[in-house]
Amino acid sequence: MSSSENKQARILVFSTEKISDPAIDMAGLLKLHYPADVYTISLPCSSAVKSEWIMHAFSKGIDGVFIAADGSDCPYDESCTVKTGSIITRTHELMKQKNMDTARLRMVAICSVCSETFVKQMKTFYEYLNGIREN
Repeated sequence: MSSSENKQARILVFSTEKISDPAIDMAGLLKLHYPADVYTISLPCSSAVKSEWIMHAFSKGIDGVFIAADGSDCPYDESCTVKTGSIITRTHELMKQKNMDTARLRMVAICSVCSETFVKQMKTFYEYLNGIREN
């Protein structure tokens, strides 16, 4: 097997400073294990993510993008969930135009104390991505 066939899925997480980042940090403090190939970029609000950033990540070899959304807890904008959902919809359309599996982009609201939820999401997403890599 070549090294590229052996490579595991890489996940890019867009997290938020005040809501999902504390949960991700707490996962580490609690020594909860999730895949090592998870990379995070912190933003003030999940509605700040751009479709172009997501598509760029895919073009550079990221297998999955996960938006750890603020949900209704966003301190910046009450319509954060709606705006972030619109970004996901727009990006799914771009992915379809390129015949990409839209399940490679996920959005889940992760609260500030939801470390176990974050870890579970990373593990299941990682398993899914590795499964489609094998096919």
